[in-house]
Amino acid sequence: MTSRARERCPRCGRRLVSTRFDTTFRLPDRSERLCFGIPGGLCEDCHQLYIDPELIELLDLGQGRCVFAIESDVVVQEQAWSSAE
Repeated sequence: MTSRARERCPRCGRRLVSTRFDTTFRLPDRSERLCFGIPGGLCEDCHQLYIDPELIELLDLGQGRCVFAIESDVVVQEQAWSSAE
């Protein structure tokens, strides 16, 4: 996938919000795995999170399903520090 394609939602074509997310993946055995600071893109219209498939495989989450994602506290803290300067 080209970097330009990563900027747009594959479903609706709108621009993705690129940031880092803290996520929960549910695995086939119904266990859950938490991942922190995962880079990804969020489509605010479709409410879909897109994460690089190679990263999903690297984290051994290929059979999992993302059931929760929120912008990482690290990103929020960095933004707060930047606006305070």
